[in-house]
Amino acid sequence: MATFKETITETAALVETALDAFLPSQAGPLGRVADAMRWGALDGGKRLRPFLAVAAADMFDCPRARSVRVGCAVEMIHCYSLIHDDLPAMDDSDLRRGHPSVHKKFDDATAILAGDALLTQAFEILAAEETHPDGGIRCAIALELARASGKEGMVGGQMIDIYAEQKEFDLAGVTQLQRLKTGALIRFSAVGGGLIGEGSADEITALTNYAEDLGLAFQIVDDILDETADAETLGKPAGQDAEMDKATFIKLLGMDGAKSKAAELVERCKSHLDRFGARAVPLKGAADFVFERKN
Repeated sequence: MATFKETITETAALVETALDAFLPSQAGPLGRVADAMRWGALDGGKRLRPFLAVAAADMFDCPRARSVRVGCAVEMIHCYSLIHDDLPAMDDSDLRRGHPSVHKKFDDATAILAGDALLTQAFEILAAEETHPDGGIRCAIALELARASGKEGMVGGQMIDIYAEQKEFDLAGVTQLQRLKTGALIRFSAVGGGLIGEGSADEITALTNYAEDLGLAFQIVDDILDETADAETLGKPAGQDAEMDKATFIKLLGMDGAKSKAAELVERCKSHLDRFGARAVPLKGAADFVFERKN
């Protein structure tokens, strides 16, 4: 049996190839925004979110040609959010994945347009018949991604994060913030894979519970790494949370408490998958990967 590292590397390669095809270089006036989209979306490292979509769909023997499209759609949303997060009006970050962020490589206006274009293309991919021959399933997946991406999901979490800079948040507040800002797309990834694989309602619920705990564990580890790792390891500026006095799990629980909470969440999220037996080994491996990652 392949190791988790081999499995996620294989999936990342499939997604990279598909994204490269979805985002071709162009000549003429559109070339600049096309290049900015490619800069922000390609060479994206681990591709955890697409992996979750593909691994969840694999449990239902869904063709990879379909699940990779769902993975590409959520990755485009994720990459658009990073492009916009890095802008001076947001986190003002000059580095992303070890390279200049899109607004530094190009300019602010091009970065905004590149993010907008990735956002809309994600739904173009999901709406196409190649994603699934059943239009009802395509609509269900698109609806799920829209909810995860918008004001009740990622965008809402980002808004709360900005608001939190002027206000003290308790643990419940920070948990809500991160379930939206980071967790919503992670939840969609697993649920989207279940939907494209035509899982039952109970199976989708199990994937939802798994991904909600995984998303929170992911963010706690992110908080830990922001405080303990260096910029070279992270591929982005380190220590920004403390510098901006952001509401984080470290701030509320302390380092030891945050590590303990992350470990608890990882074990709990794996337990949600017990019903799937050996089919869930890759998704359980993703939980361990989230806890042990270094960047």
